[in-house]
Amino acid sequence: MSLLAAMSCGKDGDLKRKNIGPAPDTTAEAPVLRRLTTSQFMSAVTALFGDGLVLPTSIEPDTNIDGLLNIGAGVTSVSPWGTERYEDAAYLIAEQALADDAWRTETVGCATFDASCVDDFLTSFGRRAYRRPLTDDEIDRLRIVIELVESDSGDFDLGLQYGIAAMLQSPHFIYRLENGEESASQRDLNGWEVATRLSFLLWNTIPDDELLDAAAAGDLTNDEGLRKNAKRMMKDDRFRDGVRAVFTDVLELYGLDTMSKDPLVFTHASADLGPNAREETLLGLEALIIDEDRDFRLWMTSQRTFVDRGLAALYGVPAPVAEGFGEIYLDADGGRRGILGQASVLSLHAHSGSSSATRRGAFVLTTLLCKSIPPPPADVDTSIPEADAESPTLRLRLLSHQEDPVCASCHVPLDGVGLGLENFDGVGRWRDDENGATIDASGAVDQDSFSNAWELGQVIADSPDFAKCMTRHLYSYATGQIIGIDQEPVVEWLGSTFAIGGYSYQDMMLETVLSPGFRTVGAFDE
Repeated sequence: MSLLAAMSCGKDGDLKRKNIGPAPDTTAEAPVLRRLTTSQFMSAVTALFGDGLVLPTSIEPDTNIDGLLNIGAGVTSVSPWGTERYEDAAYLIAEQALADDAWRTETVGCATFDASCVDDFLTSFGRRAYRRPLTDDEIDRLRIVIELVESDSGDFDLGLQYGIAAMLQSPHFIYRLENGEESASQRDLNGWEVATRLSFLLWNTIPDDELLDAAAAGDLTNDEGLRKNAKRMMKDDRFRDGVRAVFTDVLELYGLDTMSKDPLVFTHASADLGPNAREETLLGLEALIIDEDRDFRLWMTSQRTFVDRGLAALYGVPAPVAEGFGEIYLDADGGRRGILGQASVLSLHAHSGSSSATRRGAFVLTTLLCKSIPPPPADVDTSIPEADAESPTLRLRLLSHQEDPVCASCHVPLDGVGLGLENFDGVGRWRDDENGATIDASGAVDQDSFSNAWELGQVIADSPDFAKCMTRHLYSYATGQIIGIDQEPVVEWLGSTFAIGGYSYQDMMLETVLSPGFRTVGAFDE
């Protein structure tokens, strides 16, 4: 069946899918107490207080669980050290905010202590910070803190600082609480909880007043209201922040900020290679998903990318602009296209002084195709022989692993894919040979063979596992849960809608939001 035969357009332009049926019911995993990641904490603070603040350089570190920081945030706890960092950050932020006369006048509104005025501030500001209305008891306690400090010090602003800092240290700000409300064997998220989940997915920050008003009106607990609000948010410029956050987590691009390469080996690798490589990848995703909403499989094969002067030099192409990033179209003769031709992936999944077919193969198989790879035995020797006259290329040096039965089960599939990227060195610069020997970049993904990185991108784009894997990542990121057997049917269904909908990532995000698993959590573990 052709794509046009598989879908039709409704009056509002939405794709109407046929022969697929509604999303299957699902039993979600038990709720977890999920902490804001560092990125979410910083963006929430910016949403509350505006740009220009000096933000803390360190709070509780994020942890990657099952490939996502967004899942690790629901598994790990805050250490005593982290508790101190949150406290320091809260007072630092509050002090700066109150020093901004415009913010203070617009948000607080009180020049001196007045119980009614303070309550109005706590009600309005607290609803955004906690992503729900504060209870009367919460308002009373915070007002008492402000009043006691003001009474003791004679400084109303100091009282406000303590009150604001108390909110910023509260679990209701630092954590995303998703208790839900009892409904058969699962719990339905209430409107406030849906608003928070929706906002951090689409904007990577707290809900705005319009979304909170929709939660208060009960508009987020039905398909029509949820669809309307999600589509409004996807037209907002903050949607770019949400897309960036999803792929920064899925691709582990945050690792580029601290990536280091051996300067004696890669003399052309600048200190800003990592951050600039990440920006190239994210700008390309913005263009593909947001600006044009094209077939997402083009991510693997597109010759268009965005580079600055440093990346242009690395790729051996003319810089499109003198400053910043500009759009270019890579020549087919260069052998580079798609995400697998970008320095972000190539440098991140390599060693400090060399390339790594094993790491790159693992990235392709686990991150792009969602295949499982068993860990190596605890006592196995993972070292690779040094290059010599007999084994000048990495392919030849890896033969020792592939011939060892203990290593072969992992290395044959990993290296068979990763060697397809051997024309790129450890930072992503193209090379035809290694140690004077011509590089053989052929390989196979399952039964699909390829001759080089150019063909490898097409093999992955054509694989049904690629589209399903992207769906899986998004669903797991959106719910903050490791996908269990009960969620497999809805993930499979979302993968089918992705394909029938022409591989529109925007459309898949909307379907994910409207799926039953997005608005529910399981029963509490006993």
